Amino acid sequence: MSLFRLDASIRVEGSHSREIADIVEREWRTAHPRSPVVTRQIGVDPIPATAWSAAVNATYVPDGERSPEQREAVSLAAAAADQLIDADALLFAVPLYNFGVSQHFKTWVDLVICDPRMTAGVEPATAGKQAVLVTVRGGSYAQGTPREGWDHATAWMRRILADVWKLELKVVELEFTLADVNPALKPFKELAGQIRTAAEQTAREHGRGLAGTVRV
Repeated sequence: MSLFRLDASIRVEGSHSREIADIVEREWRTAHPRSPVVTRQIGVDPIPATAWSAAVNATYVPDGERSPEQREAVSLAAAAADQLIDADALLFAVPLYNFGVSQHFKTWVDLVICDPRMTAGVEPATAGKQAVLVTVRGGSYAQGTPREGWDHATAWMRRILADVWKLELKVVELEFTLADVNPALKPFKELAGQIRTAAEQTAREHGRGLAGTVRV
């Protein structure tokens, strides 16, 4: 039995998405102390930018005629899909960058979709698996805020994880992570603290729920 965890933050120290995902992971480890956790750090160890196009182009070429780059890309796609398929539970930590999804996460998703077991239009090999998505935002994009609708990442991630890959998805969202460093957000520091407390509690709950889906 295992947990697969993916981090898309470009930071290690001071990463809010990692901190919240750590809470989820701790709950899982508490319930399954002898079970492995497989990690992938695509924010600091990114997938090559050309891997997706090489993997896509490889689908139009017979196996024996593929270039070394195409064979490597297909192998990368299979390895990425294997990590999802082999795990019993899944945890994703993906921050909002420049109002959109992390380029590292998008590249990873595109590569996984190149694997025939995970491509759009088929019953994915991950169907029914339990998963938690942690996503964090520096400001607030909630209804009624000046930047309502500027978060172009969360809905897309839900679409991929829940609808395309058919994961049983729970989401932990944290906002105002820049309240301590951005002077414009200083009036919202107290609110930011309240939002973080709520997000940490949600992370604990989802972590326990994730752990409860796995039997050892």
